[in-house]
Amino acid sequence: MNKHCVGFFVVAFVMLFFSVAVEAAQNNPPIRKDESLRRGETRETLDQNLFRDARVKKAYQVAKDIPWVLDSIYCYCHCDVFSKHKSLLSCYVDDHAAM
Repeated sequence: MNKHCVGFFVVAFVMLFFSVAVEAAQNNPPIRKDESLRRGETRETLDQNLFRDARVKKAYQVAKDIPWVLDSIYCYCHCDVFSKHKSLLSCYVDDHAAM
């Protein structure tokens, strides 16, 4: 096989790869955050490094990463009765979730 044939196959492969990638991107649009269900918690979550337990650290990091999800979930610990909690996200603005 000469240099021109190899070059042709490389260019053809690259074109095929990008056409498949473009088609996949068009069929799977990026996920968008749905902020419409938020319950109104606007306070910052606590820093995960304030805690020693690895599971608690991970939970606080997740709360920091996806606050719009946790703010759309009702908190079933009834902390809203005793404090200013608005959603599950509210448990992560203080040490309530670590207890």
